[in-house]
Amino acid sequence: MKTIGRRALLTAGAAGTAAALAGCTSPGDTRPAPPSAAERAARAEAALRTRSAATGRTLLGRYDAVLSAHPSLAGRLAPLRASVAAHVKALGEGGTPPAPAPKPTPPATPTGSGTPHSPAAPGPRSPAAPSPRSPAAPAPVPADPAVALTELAAAERATADTHTATLLTAPPEYARLLASVAAAGAAHAYLLTEGGRG
Repeated sequence: MKTIGRRALLTAGAAGTAAALAGCTSPGDTRPAPPSAAERAARAEAALRTRSAATGRTLLGRYDAVLSAHPSLAGRLAPLRASVAAHVKALGEGGTPPAPAPKPTPPATPTGSGTPHSPAAPGPRSPAAPSPRSPAAPAPVPADPAVALTELAAAERATADTHTATLLTAPPEYARLLASVAAAGAAHAYLLTEGGRG
């Protein structure tokens, strides 16, 4: 009788300990679930679209710089620039839009002597300091229109090469788009150099 009582007591104690352990771990574990494979793929594609569109915008800025320095080339460059602008739009579509930029905080009034928020005002303004670096200064455009066209063709080739390298890690549909844009860039480079000689 005594042995049965001890066994029952030990069994009950073990069951109670297991229940207590289970109760401690499951409700208290508030870690978020890891992202699913579909979520990871969507994020990767969104980042890829953002980078590819930014590459295209850099080329578009180069076209604008050349057109500004050499307005006489507008007839030749306008159709190519329009094509590049369409590519930038297509490359950026379909991805998750980037998070909106934080709204600028109103400047603190230095005359507010009694307000407790005035000393904390310089803190939020410090993240706005990197804004001057966002628009990258374009390289100077050569004074000779022929040299400017040669450099623009080189920029087209470099952009096409970047898109070609990117498509290796892109999802199939987006890889086809990148391949098409890269092929158009190679054609643009030809038209900017050899194609204009005839």
